[in-house]
Amino acid sequence: MTPVVVPDSGGARRPTPPRAARSRATTAARRSPTLRHERALLGNGARLVAGMDEVGRGALAGPVSVGVVVVDAATRTAPQGLTDSKLLTAAARESLVPQVRRWGVAWAVGHAGPAEIDAHGIVAALRLAGRRALAQVRRTCGEIDAVLLDGSHDWLSRPDVDLFEATELDGEPNERDPAVRTLVKADLQCSSVAAASVLAKVERDGLLIRLARQYPVYSWDQNKGYAAPAHLDALRRLGPTPQHRRSWNLRVLADPESGLELAGDALPREATESAATPGTGEPAWAPLADFGGR
Repeated sequence: MTPVVVPDSGGARRPTPPRAARSRATTAARRSPTLRHERALLGNGARLVAGMDEVGRGALAGPVSVGVVVVDAATRTAPQGLTDSKLLTAAARESLVPQVRRWGVAWAVGHAGPAEIDAHGIVAALRLAGRRALAQVRRTCGEIDAVLLDGSHDWLSRPDVDLFEATELDGEPNERDPAVRTLVKADLQCSSVAAASVLAKVERDGLLIRLARQYPVYSWDQNKGYAAPAHLDALRRLGPTPQHRRSWNLRVLADPESGLELAGDALPREATESAATPGTGEPAWAPLADFGGR
């Protein structure tokens, strides 16, 4: 007997979405961050909680940048579409920036330049950039009680006293350090950390795009200082610039017969001092950090 197929009420079957599309949709839904971890810290007595994330740690050129976004008990659900910056297109990240700035109690992006990375190492440079960002949000909202840090390593807290380490890396000795909680994949789980990742990524990308006008052959407007083929090819042909991290053994990528020498120290003023005056929308300059708040 031939089986009878009974159509659904619409008279036609709906097409089944491809498995890959279903998987992407499920992943996107699963990766929408919330304020659950921030509210847990606020519920335990914190008045202000900051999400923090870095960008540029693995680049060959340019600064390492750290974003901070502060929330409190009155902070509402994050802007729609917010997630880890690596999962967003450039256009989506840029469209989220004004929304994130309005959403947080305060925000900042701090930078540490290539000369500072060379002088102190990448971990100390991360701490320097992070503490610069924290110093800026303190001016807007006061002391931060707790920081949610993406990853498993606390690179923000001051280490034990080291007589050989420059004291400027750790700020004023009487500064109160916030409690730091590390969380792997915090940029996928915590709205404040995802917001910080978006601000840091957009800010650093903008700096590299501006630097690309000075050094166009390295294609930093496309690769943002990372080890893309065009960047490596330019290094082999022309050698490094003052914006490259000298301590990262870049000479092995350059032509040993070129005779080029590294020169210069820190990033130019335009690249390291970028900010927006809170509440005005007008451009202003502040030392090594982009900052704001409501």
